[in-house]
Amino acid sequence: MRVIGIDPGSRVTGFGVIDAEGTKLSYIAAGGIHTTNGSFVHRLSEIYRGVVEIIDRYSPDRAVVEDVFQAKNPQSALKLGQARGAAIAALVGAEIEVAEYAPRRIKQAVVGTGGATKEQVQYMVRLLLELDMTPSTDASDALAAAICFCHSASSAVRPLSRRR
Repeated sequence: MRVIGIDPGSRVTGFGVIDAEGTKLSYIAAGGIHTTNGSFVHRLSEIYRGVVEIIDRYSPDRAVVEDVFQAKNPQSALKLGQARGAAIAALVGAEIEVAEYAPRRIKQAVVGTGGATKEQVQYMVRLLLELDMTPSTDASDALAAAICFCHSASSAVRPLSRRR
């Protein structure tokens, strides 16, 4: 099974792609969709198109998108939710089943504590996937989401659509 994890952001949306065969996880790719300084609507379009390109390149079977956390600034939470929606729309448009996890659940699954720091998540992602380099924080968060999905796939999927 090939899983794509998405860490939504209005400036950088992280992605991570892994293969899971039983309990063995293999790194395929990771990075970020960097938006330009254009209008917010234009940036949402860039996120959508970027996710579509990643889907076309890596053909994931399942997807997991990090859920929106409680932000102190309501405007920031709204923008994050819209970026998340653009990514989900691209996934659902490609008929990929999407699971959603709260950031604390992802950290708990990968690090062992829901209050883990970004650095701790990066370290554990690197260790679990046996990487030679440390991915960026956005890519690490996306890979962590994919790892979390693989560790608890049976209870996570919200079938928004099915691939044919």
